[in-house]
Amino acid sequence: MKVLWVEDHARAGELLAAAAAAASRKRYGIDLVIATSLMDAERKLRLERFDLVIIDLMLPDSTDEDATVTRIANMGKFRVAVVSASDKRNAVVQSLVNAGVDCAPQAVGKEDLPLADFARRPELFRDFINGLMPTPGTPARAAAR
Repeated sequence: MKVLWVEDHARAGELLAAAAAAASRKRYGIDLVIATSLMDAERKLRLERFDLVIIDLMLPDSTDEDATVTRIANMGKFRVAVVSASDKRNAVVQSLVNAGVDCAPQAVGKEDLPLADFARRPELFRDFINGLMPTPGTPARAAAR
């Protein structure tokens, strides 16, 4: 599965890269690409296809959280998931679901994410990523509702 994770905090990016490397060694089939800004994410979305795009709502080049996810969600056919410390994350996810976007129905609080554990226990990283995707056999749009 090809995953784009939009994350501007350098330390979080390092931990995610370590988790992706550990998952790769276990052959879990997760190809993680990290974007550090909205513009970087848009550039990568133009060049590559992704199955899942994980978005942090608070990015250095976008102050409007709704605009951030709208711009990303309109760039292709992929699942969107919100992982953010923003207090607006649940409302943003609800607006995406209401708009019919293929979106994980629950936002994830970045402050609750065990990033350091993902590198030590790559099965946690795999399970987290897989948990953001629709249940097999369920149409993606229906899973988002």
